[in-house]
Amino acid sequence: MSYDLAVWEGPRPADDALASRCFTELYDRYIGAREPAVPPVERIAAFVAALLERWRDLTADTEDEDDLSPWSTGPLISEARGPLIYFPVRWSMAVEASAHAAEVASSMGLNCYDPQARQLRP
Repeated sequence: MSYDLAVWEGPRPADDALASRCFTELYDRYIGAREPAVPPVERIAAFVAALLERWRDLTADTEDEDDLSPWSTGPLISEARGPLIYFPVRWSMAVEASAHAAEVASSMGLNCYDPQARQLRP
């Protein structure tokens, strides 16, 4: 079981309903599209790098040591497309990792959205 987060570059939505629509549009365009994957924009790549400064990436070499990483998939950057990253976090580390991700996103001027609760974070 995992907890999902979405982080994107762009103006901060005025409320949670607008954030939900914005997330859905970005998801459909960049994640759900059948077109070739769009490489992550610079700020999203920098966001991923900042997360990996705290917890290491989950790779084929570290799958047996996954208790050292909150990510459910790896490499984490593979979840990023254009201005959006939509990534799963291990349920057992969801509170700590999602709080940190929201803090990092905010410090970088990015939006952090919880699709389970349908609300912006923090």
